[in-house]
This record gives sequence, C-alpha cells and structure tokens, in this order.
Amino acid sequence: MSGPVQYPWLDFNLYLITDRNNCRGRELPPVVEEALKGGVKAVQLREKDLSSRDLYQLAYELRKLTSRHDARLFINDRIDIALAVDADGVHLAGTSIPIHRARKILGEKRLIGVSCHNQVSAIAAQETGADFITFGPVFYTPSKAVYGDPVGIDKLAAITELLQIPVFALGGIKRDNVPQVIAAGAHGIALVSALLAAEQPREEAKALLALLPIDLQED
Repeated sequence: MSGPVQYPWLDFNLYLITDRNNCRGRELPPVVEEALKGGVKAVQLREKDLSSRDLYQLAYELRKLTSRHDARLFINDRIDIALAVDADGVHLAGTSIPIHRARKILGEKRLIGVSCHNQVSAIAAQETGADFITFGPVFYTPSKAVYGDPVGIDKLAAITELLQIPVFALGGIKRDNVPQVIAAGAHGIALVSALLAAEQPREEAKALLALLPIDLQED
C-alpha cells in the first residue's frame, strides 16, 4: 500500500478553525498559542460576528503568533483582512466571492481553501482553483447541524478519490475517529472544539498530530 499523497504546496495536515466561544471562557489567542506549541501549523481565523476593526486586531495578533511558530494563517472570507495582516491565504464558502476572483486579488502565492458539503461543490472548487477543501460534516457536531445530516465516511472516501487537491475532513473529528478519516483518503483533519475546548490544547494537539501521517515532517 502506497503512502499518503504528497502536495508540494501544502505543508500541514491539521487545520485549526477558531471559534472563541469554544474556549471555555479563555481568551482565544493564548489557547491558539498553546495549540501552536503543540505542533499545529495552520490556523483559520473564523469569527464572523466581529466588526472589521475587531477582526483586524485579532487577525494581527494571530499573525504574530503564527509567524513566531512558523505556522500558516488563513482568514475566513475576508480577503481585505488577509491582505492587511499578510496572512497566508483565505478560506471561502459557497456564499463568498468566486474563487477565480479571489485568486486574481490574492495572487498565486497565497492559498485558497474552500468549504464543501457535497460532490458538486467539491469538484467546482477544484476546477475553479482551490488549493484545498474542507469536506463535511463527516460526523455529527452541533456547530455543523445547519448543514444537514453528516455526510459520513463513504462520501468522504468518494470525494478523496475524485479530487487531485487535498481534502480535510471536518465535523465531529476527535481522536477516536481520526484513523477512519485518514483511511478514507483524507489528507488531514480540520477541527474546532476538539482543540479549543480541550483542557490542555498543547497536549491535545500533540495527541492528534500523532495520529496523522508523519510524511509532512520528513524532508
């Protein structure tokens, strides 16, 4: 059996998505920093309810933290904020600016991730220039219940077979189901509460990373 597919443009397989309401009353930046100390190499800032000014301030702070830990920072939807803090890319949804327009603004060096919930949107994301996608919810999770029933492992496997770009499994990802999603062909995992709500985010990050293919850390 061959090892995991390598993608030269992507150097992470654990994708932390923020939600400051999941931090058990703690401030978001220190929790993210603990996760970074545990080995997280990519963070998506996703705080849709903040004003532009507050989002910029938080993005600026997370840019400093991610740079210090040699990690990537993505901004959800807001290309202007991403450019303002020199983020590594953006993460778009079906309601966002079209991918090809985002690419024109961002240039070729920044990365574009896209949220997908079905085969049609996943194929469209690849065809219009996404660098990677998140796909889910794979398992039930309250935060993704608005998107309907979980897609399940079989649909995840079908998507990973179809696409030539990395697929991150999203939704209800925990230590005990990580092996399932990797076996289904996912490049990595995207998660929120599993890390942000952990009592010790640094140790939880280490434990999750230990379940993922290590090829990314090998040169």
